[in-house]
Amino acid sequence: MAKAQRSDPAEPVGIRGATAADMPGVIALDEAVTGLRKPEYWREMFERYGAARREPGSFLVAEAAGRIEGFIVGEVRAWEFGSPPCGWIFAVQVRAARRVQGLGSRLFDAVCESFRAAGVDRVRTMLARDDTVIHAFFRSQGMTAGPFIQLEMRLD
Repeated sequence: MAKAQRSDPAEPVGIRGATAADMPGVIALDEAVTGLRKPEYWREMFERYGAARREPGSFLVAEAAGRIEGFIVGEVRAWEFGSPPCGWIFAVQVRAARRVQGLGSRLFDAVCESFRAAGVDRVRTMLARDDTVIHAFFRSQGMTAGPFIQLEMRLD
């Protein structure tokens, strides 16, 4: 049996657009963190927000030494609930060993930069009320309660 590859905190982490070759790593990371295996879900997410996207920055991965250490998925949406165009974050996941290194913040900043480049000045997300870890993460990024009972932050 092969020994599980571990994160090396000293290994530099790069952030880039996801490719189809990244999906096994994304699926494995999500399963390791959530305990749920959802390969079809992540392949569909990639098809929707990675492969076919004209705008950059919709599905980003953080990689070190060929291993996916984190990812973030989002897009610019317009006029839902009467809201002007804004960025939406649908998913963010970071390997536990990398969380204290600010990798989630780097992914968040990178997707926000893509939203700014698309001309929007806000980012939003929704989360479960009892998910205190992700709630604390988004609050630490500067997000606060918005008008639609979700979290939002000005991007300017």
